[in-house]
Amino acid sequence: MGHAPALVRDPLRFIASLPDWGDLVQLRLGPRTVVMVCDPDLLRHVLVHDDAFDKGGPLFERLREVLGNGLGTCPHSLHRRQRRLCRPGFDGERFPGYAAAMTGLTEETVNGWRDGRIIDVLDEMTTLTARIALATMFSASLPASLTQEMLRDLGDIMGGLIRQVITPASLARVPTLSALRYRRARLHLRASVETIIAARRRDGSDHDDLLGTLMDARDPETAPPDGQVLSDEELTDQVVTFFVTGADPISSTLAFALALLADAPGVERRLHEEVDRVRAQGPITFERLPLLELAGRVITETLRLYPPGWLFTRILTVDSEIGTARLPAGTMIAYSPYLIHRRPDLYEAPDDFRPDRWLDPHVPRNAYLPFGAGARRCIGEHFARTEAVLVLAEITARWRLLPVTERPLRCALSTTLRPAHLRLRLAERA
Repeated sequence: MGHAPALVRDPLRFIASLPDWGDLVQLRLGPRTVVMVCDPDLLRHVLVHDDAFDKGGPLFERLREVLGNGLGTCPHSLHRRQRRLCRPGFDGERFPGYAAAMTGLTEETVNGWRDGRIIDVLDEMTTLTARIALATMFSASLPASLTQEMLRDLGDIMGGLIRQVITPASLARVPTLSALRYRRARLHLRASVETIIAARRRDGSDHDDLLGTLMDARDPETAPPDGQVLSDEELTDQVVTFFVTGADPISSTLAFALALLADAPGVERRLHEEVDRVRAQGPITFERLPLLELAGRVITETLRLYPPGWLFTRILTVDSEIGTARLPAGTMIAYSPYLIHRRPDLYEAPDDFRPDRWLDPHVPRNAYLPFGAGARRCIGEHFARTEAVLVLAEITARWRLLPVTERPLRCALSTTLRPAHLRLRLAERA
């Protein structure tokens, strides 16, 4: 079993300890040998040379069951064309409209909260971010019943995905209740998206949303008719990708940020003052985003402490050198933004929540990797940061979220880093 028991028993502590053994650490997980990259410069080499270090491994195999060959999971051979076709959906001119959906749905959510109520923060944030993802992708065109079905499918997928990742292939096909629920949700979500795309094709009218942009995208570098546009299957892969990655990671980041603020009253008070100053000038809009400086640093620091994507793998496609090591093709490479972000030689007091550390120009930004690096850097980074800052500002303008117990913040083992059993008490601000 090698290092697998230590990884499963306390994965974050185990991973954070690996730099003590060197810049490259060889692990054995069952029959597989994995090389963990612990040095930020070597890791950037891996991420930048994505042709030699291609996406692969058990995590991506399971993710492709859900996301297909979307932008986040496709191999290097498909990535450049897909990114060119998806790029228009994330152009800056679209963000004022996206931001209006973000703030509008957040206001609708917090208006339904009641003083003194104890909420499951992750559940609340997941529902909110999923609704924002659907609103920006499909504008206001989805029936309420379909929205609820897609939210339910998302919950079942994220609940079952980690089990599929850690279950050996020989056992993954055993029809347990959780496995059946996961498979049913995965197939149903893709079928729902296919139905939406087919209806949009029949409609033929223009829609000012992400799906409309993807359907209208043209790639001048590939030959028509097949290569220049996204096929219906490719559209399904991209929409499912943007829905899942636009809901789950951002919800975790917001939940962690609210929990960290609940334990840092000094930072929380300053954030309230900042938000109040901005709101005194009018509603929180995309144009006022630069004024939310502390809110931005809170999100930046939250992503350092708890990067949603905490563990990834790549597969070497050719014999390659990393540092002083020469590794053969087929080697599985692992890396962890959590590991890099918690190195004490890179960040002072790395386990502390210090948003103002980002005011220091000497903070090693090349060792900050919540969105990856290189050509595979997350295309939705600006979208995710915009949403996280605006939602955090809207929530803290109206509410304080207070600890219910003195238990320390704990993480749940999942494909993304998520807070475990996080419940906070709502206190309406005067």
